[in-house]
Amino acid sequence: MKGIYLRLLFVCFSLMAVSCGSRSSLEITCLQCEKLNDPLGIDNVSPHFSWVLSSKDQGARQTAYQILVASDKKYLSEDKADLWDSGKIDSEASNWILYQGNALKSKSFSYWKVRVWDGEGNVTAWSEPACFGIGLLNPEDWSARYIGMDQDGDKMESPLLRKTFQSNVIGEKMLFHVNSLGYHEVYVNGKPVSDAVLTPAVSQFDKRSLIVTYDITPFLQKGSNEIVIWLGKGWYRDGLPGVVEGGPFVRAQLECRENGSWTTALVTDGSWMASESGYVSTGNWRPHQFGGEVVNAAGLLPDLTSSSLDRLEWAKAKVAEIPAHKVTPQMAELNRIQQEFHPVLCQAAGDTAWIFDMGKNFTGWTKIKFPMLSSGQKVRISYCDFLDGDGQFRDGLYEDYYIASGEAGERFVNKFNYHAYRYLKLTNLAQAPALSDITACLVHTDYSGSSSFSCSDEDLNAIHDMVQYTLRCLTLGGYMVDCPQIERLGYGGDGNASTQTVQTMYNLSPLYMNWMQAWADCMREYGSMPHTAPNPYNAGGGPYWCGFIITASWQTYVNYGDSRLLERYYPYMKKWLEYVDKYTVDGLLKTWPNTEYRNWYLGDWATPVGVDQTNILSVDAVNNCFISVCYQTMSKIAGILGKEQDKQVYATKYKELNPLIHKTFYDPQQKSYATGTQIDLIYPMLVGATPDDKQPDVRNTLYRVTEERFKGHLATGLVGVPVITEWAVRNKQSDFIYGMLKKRDYPGYLYMLDNGATTTWEHWNGERSHIHNCYNGIGSWFYQALAGINTDEENPGYKHVIIQPQLVKGLSWVKAAKETPLGLLEVKWEKTDASFVLELNIPVGCEATVMIPVRAKTVLVNNEISGKSDALEIPSGRYRITCTL
Repeated sequence: MKGIYLRLLFVCFSLMAVSCGSRSSLEITCLQCEKLNDPLGIDNVSPHFSWVLSSKDQGARQTAYQILVASDKKYLSEDKADLWDSGKIDSEASNWILYQGNALKSKSFSYWKVRVWDGEGNVTAWSEPACFGIGLLNPEDWSARYIGMDQDGDKMESPLLRKTFQSNVIGEKMLFHVNSLGYHEVYVNGKPVSDAVLTPAVSQFDKRSLIVTYDITPFLQKGSNEIVIWLGKGWYRDGLPGVVEGGPFVRAQLECRENGSWTTALVTDGSWMASESGYVSTGNWRPHQFGGEVVNAAGLLPDLTSSSLDRLEWAKAKVAEIPAHKVTPQMAELNRIQQEFHPVLCQAAGDTAWIFDMGKNFTGWTKIKFPMLSSGQKVRISYCDFLDGDGQFRDGLYEDYYIASGEAGERFVNKFNYHAYRYLKLTNLAQAPALSDITACLVHTDYSGSSSFSCSDEDLNAIHDMVQYTLRCLTLGGYMVDCPQIERLGYGGDGNASTQTVQTMYNLSPLYMNWMQAWADCMREYGSMPHTAPNPYNAGGGPYWCGFIITASWQTYVNYGDSRLLERYYPYMKKWLEYVDKYTVDGLLKTWPNTEYRNWYLGDWATPVGVDQTNILSVDAVNNCFISVCYQTMSKIAGILGKEQDKQVYATKYKELNPLIHKTFYDPQQKSYATGTQIDLIYPMLVGATPDDKQPDVRNTLYRVTEERFKGHLATGLVGVPVITEWAVRNKQSDFIYGMLKKRDYPGYLYMLDNGATTTWEHWNGERSHIHNCYNGIGSWFYQALAGINTDEENPGYKHVIIQPQLVKGLSWVKAAKETPLGLLEVKWEKTDASFVLELNIPVGCEATVMIPVRAKTVLVNNEISGKSDALEIPSGRYRITCTL
């Protein structure tokens, strides 16, 4: 009996140890719902959960998980979870776990936590709780009205809307849902409820506007409370699609949860009051006309407390009738100030003008502390991203104005507009502010994730860093723009050119969720697509621009494991390809007509001088190669979605188009395609149109043309840069790319850098914009080729990676890191005459195939001899692979 008792006791203690997770090495962090941190209002009732695991142990892995979801923290335990107890689910998945509990509904709030089991069957402790809310999803959820301020003539006020109300009960949760047409900020009892700026993200106003939800519970007090909503026009400019004159407008609703039930505590309506704020918008937000703000200090308040607000003249808010459209919660992070810095130089430009060099281009706000000014003194604040050929400031581009009050300590800061620039000019100032009195505020969407790259070649480091920083300047407002100072448009071509790069460098799943939603909203009848999304007016491009909804959705799936875009927008992808069929003649796509929302029909764009991007042979070759990519991609997407018939249809279209491309555009005498430019030669090889027996000839033509015609330079444009990058990565042509990147004369990245660039240009010769998205596609090469980090389409979201560094003559070491959906992935290699050493950190949940890029006599893995010298299969953990040469 004693033996049986001891065995039972041992079993009990073992079970207790497992339940407490005392022996598991796994740690759970970064709980996210829909890839957002504690979102207060998501746009669906079927959320997805994700978390990140870490461990000091090699080969650590998750084998099962258990999720609890409850309506209140006090119910967040196994015996009380009232919404979902998943039980132990055998699975290695830690991303995109679909909620499968009791039905959720609009206007609700929940808490969740997770624990996991490791490979030895040991369980972790429960994670810290996270939360998520479901926003106002249905029109009937709203009782608020859209309100604004009566505007005088063409004056574009940024009005304050104010409401004082009594609150006898402060609920467990007080959520304020704000649906603004234009930008907004919210203040409760004189305090800002968020540090977000330029909110909300962009949308297509004739189809959709967005809701941002704030938890204002800690800002409220029993008794009298005051809410102020400060509005700015942003993209809500008169004459644009869906815009009602006289805006901006806002609809907002305060929901109170008490004892598990929700009541509406406050709504916007005609009882609110409106007043001028001291800020007025300028510009019509068309290209080159984004204007700025006029700040009248006499109308500014020191704060937004009741005593200060009472100084203003108030009138009844205007109730606006807004046409019906979709109103949905914003599913991308908000914009925030990410970095602040001061100018590096000031020089006089006359007796009362001063030019400041911020040291680098950036996108965002400017803060200025002025010396003593006289009452009514009007200071002009001008911006430009580069100086003209004579080194002079380019006046009249974009400007703000500050009208002084004459009081000490006057300050200017942007509110509902932003600028992208390097050089700042202050005019009508007798004295220049100190450098420390001017602050540049880099603003972009507050996405997560980071990446880093460095190597033994400082030229490459400089190119990488310029590309990486440029992309931070372009990702503001839940989308990626071409240039933030001239057009601010979400061009699909520019997006295609840099999506692989930007998604390698940052975690942008939510941003692409918002942007792809805009693309779907912009589709016209019969499947026609514009070149930008949102699409406020017509803009140039071609098929490479329109088909972004296919290629970007697929890359988002591969990079983040996010299949939602494929599921939601597959019908739109199909419809667009039906539109392509309409303009396909004898199997090849031909030019389609311009429309009121779309013009031009481009192949490549922004090529160097001497490369004719308008030649119809090149245009047709480029566009049909892109359609080949779309067919192949659609076949893959259909397979993922279980649409086997569609999969075969698109596979057949792909197989039929490629021979036509080769037959139509190949010149057997020249062993060349179309016009013989780099993109014309490479694109058919990349898509598989070039027969295997012709590949060596075309490659040799490419090398010859590059050396003889283009003098060893990269000689292509917006479309060609990512095409040549992808081809070079796949075919291990890093020496070819490296040689072109090292060219210091025109055209090239080092030419930009040697001529003062801190962000990439719109044209190789520096015309028009010096903050642009044309040439950033090269950025993925640093990670995929030099560091060798490659995704696996069969295992998306970095569940499996292929580490295959490409060695380059002239490089002795490379170091790269990136935050994947599963955690931090690191690669470092160093080569000498005697050895090649590769150091890796593979995150938990990821497995790697490591391709050794050298012929090694011996291979040691963590000081143990490996039986293989060419390819290794390794689980998570840290590794040092030493190859003796």
